Amino acid sequence: MTFVLGAIVGFLACAAIAAVWAAVAFRRFAALQARARHAERLAELGTLTGGLAHEIKNPLSTVQLNLQLLAEDISPDDPAYPRLSARLRTVTQETARLREILDDFLRYAGRMELDRRTTDLNALLEELVDFFIPQAQLQRVQLRLQTHQAPVLAAVDPKLIKQAVLNLMINALQAMPDGGELMLSVSIENGAAVIQVTDTGPGIPADAVDKIFQAYYSTKRGGTGLGLAMTRRIVEEHGGKLGVTSEAGKGSRFSIRLPVTV
Repeated sequence: MTFVLGAIVGFLACAAIAAVWAAVAFRRFAALQARARHAERLAELGTLTGGLAHEIKNPLSTVQLNLQLLAEDISPDDPAYPRLSARLRTVTQETARLREILDDFLRYAGRMELDRRTTDLNALLEELVDFFIPQAQLQRVQLRLQTHQAPVLAAVDPKLIKQAVLNLMINALQAMPDGGELMLSVSIENGAAVIQVTDTGPGIPADAVDKIFQAYYSTKRGGTGLGLAMTRRIVEEHGGKLGVTSEAGKGSRFSIRLPVTV
């Protein structure tokens, strides 16, 4: 009798444990289904918005062409020429800005296909610095580069990584309109390649640090708010991470961590 009772208790205990595990598994399955539906919805929205942006670009190109033709048709002898040409310039500039916003959106929302190549990040940063020095000098910003003592090899799309780092460099330059220092470095830490972009600007407000990587968030007048969001997407597509540390009055440091080639 005792044996039977023990067997019944054991069976009930096992059944209870099995029920708990089944409930947990069901909740995980439901969560995965919800994520899958959400991902499908996001993909659908991405396709729709991308198509809409392309549809807007077509008539926008026509508008830009006609604005150019109108500017050529206005005679300087017309008494209204200064007023008309000024208005045409304003409309042309705003149309060009809208085109730039659409192009940025399409680059951000579009499918990103990586052309991975084994790349020495030392050499990649050296090329970027050579390209960027004239722009930095114009704003009285001293540009420095610290490379690693040995090649830092990573399987990356060099064009996209250059774009990601360049976005950070441009962002840093905009934060130092009165001059300063912009420092780039590459190293290997805990089996990862680390690219750092450090500036001596005013820093990022504490309440904005968690928002700066969001699409269309910008603290700069006239900014599209897609530069840092695009940088994060490029880094994450490579299986890496993008982080930032900032202190008011002392500047900001952005860090890109990428898997290295073994």
